[in-house]
Amino acid sequence: MERTAVNPVPWSVELGFNQGEVVSGATRTLYCSGQTATDGDGRPRHDGDMAAQVGLSLDNVEAVLGAAGMALADVVRLTVYTTDVELLLQHYGVLAARLGAAGVAPTTTMLGVTRLAVPGQLVELEATAVA
Repeated sequence: MERTAVNPVPWSVELGFNQGEVVSGATRTLYCSGQTATDGDGRPRHDGDMAAQVGLSLDNVEAVLGAAGMALADVVRLTVYTTDVELLLQHYGVLAARLGAAGVAPTTTMLGVTRLAVPGQLVELEATAVA
């Protein structure tokens, strides 16, 4: 698989994401449902702790990727839903550091929402991966 970043403007690269990516030679695509900060039994964790919720949500994304034989480095699209954009921006480094460590800068959209499906959850991550 070959990934080619498409950035007609450079500002997004400094923030850790590409404006677009052309993917060629891919043989499999995974569409990952939104993942929140829940444990293996589906119980919400880290009530009110944005940084911890981002970390566990990303752990859960990685678990889905791993079960599909993929890794964080295969993510080409990430949608971030949050009930508190300002608070998420304060803790966005948690997500950016993990993506950077994986050597990936997926196209990303962040959306502020009224609430998520599970009460008390502050963030939900939805990913698309190709391999």
